[in-house]
Amino acid sequence: MSKHGAPTNVADELRTLAAGGTLSQLKVAIVAASWHEVIMNGLIDGAQRAAKDAGLEASTTLVRVPGTFELPVAAATLAGDYDAVIALGVVIRGGTPHFDYVCLAATNGLTSVAVDSKTPIGFGVLTCDTEEQGLDRAGLENSSEDKGYEAYSAAVMTVAALAR
Repeated sequence: MSKHGAPTNVADELRTLAAGGTLSQLKVAIVAASWHEVIMNGLIDGAQRAAKDAGLEASTTLVRVPGTFELPVAAATLAGDYDAVIALGVVIRGGTPHFDYVCLAATNGLTSVAVDSKTPIGFGVLTCDTEEQGLDRAGLENSSEDKGYEAYSAAVMTVAALAR
């Protein structure tokens, strides 16, 4: 399970950064795909909970795009106007190579955006073999992980770390 080795006090660290004013001026964008609605709603809810914990609810914008393949171009466009961008999507393996192409394009595209723009990109793209794996990572009531929260936290905490 990927949760093994994950940091344990992320919410506390976000609240500490928020209380100290470190995050007060940040503008954050969440760009989210539309496929697999239940999973995506969970990811978005998790990212929005992290925004609240970071005191950034009011300065976080949500942008929806059709699918995971569209995340890099949306992130590239938003990176110029935001301090951090959180990319949320889900790709579930099917019977064709489509899964491999979309996952590779999204990963490479988002990495390029982060490096080229020097804007932290929270990588909340689930690449799953089954829908159940996605549901387990979506931050829903019975999920074991909350990848939306983690992606938002990672991007914002990176902004804070680089500002020191």
